[in-house]
Amino acid sequence: MARGKTQWTALLVSLSLMLAEGTNPGFVGRITSKGLDYACQDGVAVLQRELARIKLPDFSGSFKVLVLGDVEYRFHSLKIQSFQLPNSTIVPVPSVGLRISVTDAFAEVSGEWQWNNWMASDRGSFGLKIEGLSISVGLKLGKNSARRLTADTSACSTHISSVQVRIDGKWSWLYNLFDSQIESALRKAMEDQICKVVSRSISYNLQPYLQTLPVTTKVDKVAGIDYSLVGPPVATSDSLDLHLKGEFFSRAHRSAAPFPPPALPFPGDHDRMLYFGISSSMFNTAGYVYYQAGVLTFDITDDMFPKKSTLRLSTSSFGSLVPQIGKSYPGMLMKLKVSPSSPPSLTIAPEGLSLSSTEDVQAFAILPDSSLAPLFVLDVSTTISATAGMKSDKIVGSLKLGRLELSVKHSDVGPLSVKLMQAAMNDIAANVLLPQINDREKETRVLDLCDLFVGVSDSTWLDTGGRCIALTHLLLVNPVLQPHQVRDKLQTR
Repeated sequence: MARGKTQWTALLVSLSLMLAEGTNPGFVGRITSKGLDYACQDGVAVLQRELARIKLPDFSGSFKVLVLGDVEYRFHSLKIQSFQLPNSTIVPVPSVGLRISVTDAFAEVSGEWQWNNWMASDRGSFGLKIEGLSISVGLKLGKNSARRLTADTSACSTHISSVQVRIDGKWSWLYNLFDSQIESALRKAMEDQICKVVSRSISYNLQPYLQTLPVTTKVDKVAGIDYSLVGPPVATSDSLDLHLKGEFFSRAHRSAAPFPPPALPFPGDHDRMLYFGISSSMFNTAGYVYYQAGVLTFDITDDMFPKKSTLRLSTSSFGSLVPQIGKSYPGMLMKLKVSPSSPPSLTIAPEGLSLSSTEDVQAFAILPDSSLAPLFVLDVSTTISATAGMKSDKIVGSLKLGRLELSVKHSDVGPLSVKLMQAAMNDIAANVLLPQINDREKETRVLDLCDLFVGVSDSTWLDTGGRCIALTHLLLVNPVLQPHQVRDKLQTR
């Protein structure tokens, strides 16, 4: 089976995993009729294999023949040689889920036959050709208490247009005397068995399989993502709309997110196979989890600066900005400790994404005994904007560091100039932070949308055109730091 088709089948199943009742989703997906038709190929291939394994029952009867009298017959050892389903479709059904339709199917069956009466008997083999077979199966989709997808048969019907039987044996001419009776019995046996096989396959294969699908996934040692159902799939005449919880959680101490996801409007488009949407709350739960875990704190040291940089993280360099630093701690290296004062916040708009973060930047002088002497604390607010798009089979994007707002929270070295500190922080952000982030992002594992579906939303959406997507790293490019003058908040001891 082609990998792409298998992934689309997994996509159809995985997208149907969704929503805690009465809450908004953090992730929404839509698979349209076009997408369902594509995914249908795998589903029908499974159905075709199951139908080929149908065990047809033996059947017998009797009829009267002039001269011979009552003739008893028996057909047994029936075996399906081939079962082909050339034309199939899957369509969404409002208030139900899906309907799978198969038309113009055909099958070939072989077996043994025998007859006897008071004066003679015969036995031999036979071949059965079935044409014009149609199957219609309703699949009701729902959600159980474990917030996993459920699937049940809501309806099933079959119809066979033509049955042709070929009898071998010296008395095979007798078949012509009761051919309509035999063909009718075989037609009924096939029609009855097909729906039984379909219902059994859904109950004993599909439904148990759905219950084994995970509804959480590990991101790293800190966080996981919950993508369980928050409600049953919603079928319309054009698509199946699917809603996932889409919430990051701490693997160490799992608890509910401190804020509910906002309503997530979805566009009315149906032209493409798939549409995805992610609420800003999904990203914000990630920010909250990593903030609570303390992993967003990092240090900046002089060895992280480019060799050609004129600004160094040393008391000599910063002494030109704050003279008291050079006087109190001459010829020493410095360290900056950057820690968020609150979780980062993401907002999404049609033009892209915007991430806001407020950090405390603590400056220390590194003393000869490697202990740290506090110098000052800055309050720095930043906004990062991002745009995303498609390149080949990947979602790619770019980030731009924009407005930087700075104020002085505390100083141990006398008054600080916001303007000079602003210039220094701009230089550090452009020449140290951005390259460090880009290097780290290059090492980040690729996210394959066949395993974890990622898009952009609130009011911005990505459609895939039927491709399986992998998400690569986003690079920070063209840093533009816009100084924002604020009043000094100078605190001295």
